[in-house]
Amino acid sequence: MSAYFVVQANVKDPDKLAAYSQQAGPIINKYQGELLLKAPVLEVIGGEAEFERVIILKFPDADVAREWYNCDEYQALIPQREEGAQMLFTLVEAPD
Repeated sequence: MSAYFVVQANVKDPDKLAAYSQQAGPIINKYQGELLLKAPVLEVIGGEAEFERVIILKFPDADVAREWYNCDEYQALIPQREEGAQMLFTLVEAPD
């Protein structure tokens, strides 16, 4: 069963976020992850939105997704990520 990180984000520093993204990409690939979507929120249809961007990452399964997030290489990038953006990571599963 595929697993997805649904990430909501507010950018604080575009340059720091770009540097983080460049470094995170190869680590995501190493864990068979795939960037499916990276886009601004177009419109809030119902409720209230706290975040201005949405990112969706796909992994083969939840165990691999957790391995990626918790690996030393990615954990070392989190301080840089936090300087570049406020992010909320949610892990979900979906049948293939």
